[in-house]
Amino acid sequence: MDKSPTKKSDDVDNKSESAAGRRFRQIYEEIRSRISLLDYPPGTRLSEEALAIEFGVSRTPLRRVLFRLQSEGLLESVQGVGTIVTDISNEDLYQVYQLRMELAPLLARLSPLPITEETVAKFEDLYRQSEELTKDPSAHGYCVVNIATFHALADLTANMPLRKAMELHFYQTASIWLKSLGEDDVARECRNLNDEIRDFYHAVKIGDIDALSHLWRAHTSASVTRLRQKLGD
Repeated sequence: MDKSPTKKSDDVDNKSESAAGRRFRQIYEEIRSRISLLDYPPGTRLSEEALAIEFGVSRTPLRRVLFRLQSEGLLESVQGVGTIVTDISNEDLYQVYQLRMELAPLLARLSPLPITEETVAKFEDLYRQSEELTKDPSAHGYCVVNIATFHALADLTANMPLRKAMELHFYQTASIWLKSLGEDDVARECRNLNDEIRDFYHAVKIGDIDALSHLWRAHTSASVTRLRQKLGD
């Protein structure tokens, strides 16, 4: 299974990216990945000193990374405590999911990219991974496949403002509610993810990006419904 679910956030040509810019991006994506994979669960305090030592940088570039993650709602600065991984309220979580639902159909409307053989192969591999996940379910495994699936979908539009908006709101909800799931819940969500990716794969195989975008919205809506039921709203 792919252990590197995140990808470059901005569509930057590596050849023109400065060494400092590349290092900033790598640290940013690594910390964001740890938050999304629950390596840093909500409420975790991040030590600037420890992270600077780990990544071999001074505190100044490390603070720039943390500030960006704060601006994206993944971290918050608490006076007298430090930098904490965000734990958003249930209502905020629902609202972000609702926005994600409205963004999904835009995949087929704003500069959609053609579905290629490479696209089909990518979704086929994700479907295989999700099937394996149903046999050995875990919250971490769910996050890995879910994040990779998001990027496979977002890669189908050339509209960069849309992609950035999708990415921003996806990462705000990528793992936040998994922390409350029990073992049986995780197994169920892994099966649901398998069903989602199966539907995406079938739409991609016939080259129907409009169907794909509406399936994405429908599955996001279903996730909101299950979330409300789980939290007793």
